[in-house]
Amino acid sequence: MNNDPIQKVAIQGFEGSFHQTAARQFFGKNTEAVCCLTFRELIKAASDKTSTNSAVMAIENSIAGSILANYNLLQKSSLTIIGEVYLQIKQNLLVNPGVKLEDIREVHSHPMALQQCLEFLDKYNWKLVETEDTALSAKLIRQHKSKHIAGIAGKLAAELFGLEMIAPNIHTLKNNYTRFLVLKRENEAEAVSDADKASVNFTTDHTKGSLVKVLGKIAEADINLSKLQSFPIPGSNFNYSFHADMEFDNAAQFYKVAEKIKPLTNSFKVYGLYRNGNVK
Repeated sequence: MNNDPIQKVAIQGFEGSFHQTAARQFFGKNTEAVCCLTFRELIKAASDKTSTNSAVMAIENSIAGSILANYNLLQKSSLTIIGEVYLQIKQNLLVNPGVKLEDIREVHSHPMALQQCLEFLDKYNWKLVETEDTALSAKLIRQHKSKHIAGIAGKLAAELFGLEMIAPNIHTLKNNYTRFLVLKRENEAEAVSDADKASVNFTTDHTKGSLVKVLGKIAEADINLSKLQSFPIPGSNFNYSFHADMEFDNAAQFYKVAEKIKPLTNSFKVYGLYRNGNVK
């Protein structure tokens, strides 16, 4: 029996979404999803100690790229990164029990999920109906006991709503991963043992070669820069801040290079040290 306390985790989307799958992958099944309609609401819920313990937020996708707005939300928040999850996005055709392929007349799902599965869907003369969420589509199909409507969603949605995966893994591109950040309130986050990755944000004085000097210090320390993302600074004339993800052998190695970088920057903020999630 699992006696661990239930983790109340803020997610974007509805119960059964890929965000909830990522939360379970990190914390285990003993989680309670606090569903938020938008990422802004997610950050607000994650900052409220009366409603959540933590949050899971998508930050980038291997096909669609970075979710830039979420980096801005992170920057303005007082949340710390304590981990990350790389989740392979697997789309499935879900129906109520007993429904066969020849019974289907419509397929409901989020526009991006439909787009991801067009190669499969083009084989059939089904009406494609765009909805606001994959998991919500699955839930409504179950609630309405639809006999002629299928949905596209993840395996967790099928399990939660008692639907059958009549056609699993119907997405065209199989190498599709979303990276999720695991967030906690700064004053409640404990140091992560064996941390080998960090996320930081910094600005330079934008003089010639200032960014190169920072990157040079990172290279000299034998630290892998796995991501570098620039963001325009509001109110400035094309000045930028930089988000960097660094991979290292141990935390001491990171802190040593951080002390060398700080004098070369106008600002330097560490979002968190955590264990590399890795693509599985």
